[in-house]
Amino acid sequence: MTSGPEPSRPRRQGSTLAIWLLPLFGFVVILALWWAATVVFAIDDFLLPSPFDVAAAFAEQPGYLLDQSLVTLIETVEGFLLAIVTGVPIALLIVRSLVLERIIYPLLLAVNAIPKIAVAPLLVIWMGFGQAPKVVLVFLVCFFPVVISTASGMKSTPIELVDLLRSLNASRTQEYFKLRLQYALPQIFVGLKTAISLAVIGSVIAEFVGATAGLGYVIVNSGASANTSLAFAAMALLGVISIVLFYGLVLLEKKLLPWAEEHR
Repeated sequence: MTSGPEPSRPRRQGSTLAIWLLPLFGFVVILALWWAATVVFAIDDFLLPSPFDVAAAFAEQPGYLLDQSLVTLIETVEGFLLAIVTGVPIALLIVRSLVLERIIYPLLLAVNAIPKIAVAPLLVIWMGFGQAPKVVLVFLVCFFPVVISTASGMKSTPIELVDLLRSLNASRTQEYFKLRLQYALPQIFVGLKTAISLAVIGSVIAEFVGATAGLGYVIVNSGASANTSLAFAAMALLGVISIVLFYGLVLLEKKLLPWAEEHR
């Protein structure tokens, strides 16, 4: 008795059209509900502007808002990259040495538990009002998920593969860089996608304290002058930055790890 051809695996990704149209549909529905709420409940503009008010606020000074967006974007990317450059090697040390793991892990947990909004004023005192304290705060927000995801991914390498590589007289360096790090890449990307979402929040928190530019600075100033429409326009741009950075990582993951996508 011969078995027939295996049924084709259902495509989880759906058509390209659905990938683009479904998020757009959700976005339009949210905007419609928002606009309807402002009309039905007759909410004053300074309390909750309608989507049209927000669009008008952006149209009044697009150059200024895009310049502030660029400031926030640069701070976010710099802090995020700094977290990767330092976080991955530290994760490697944690996986390689049980002693270092027991020393570093409690410190990481303690630092991660500190509210970052409490650290922001201290960074301004220590580093001034320039870009450096903003980048450091983004780094602090991103560092923990990068380290944890990298270390967890490297530890999850099947012991059979490790034993096989060792039987081939591979060095410890080859074991970590040619096996464990490669095996951990899908989980590392999970941590990176978590970190990039937090990075935007970190940059805004930093700009709330002692900043002279950036979308966080715009939101604080707009709130002080009751220009709620401008504050919402700045928040909308923050959302755009988050979406672009997140899906940029998704595309990079698909490009670098096509095999990981096929196993999901």
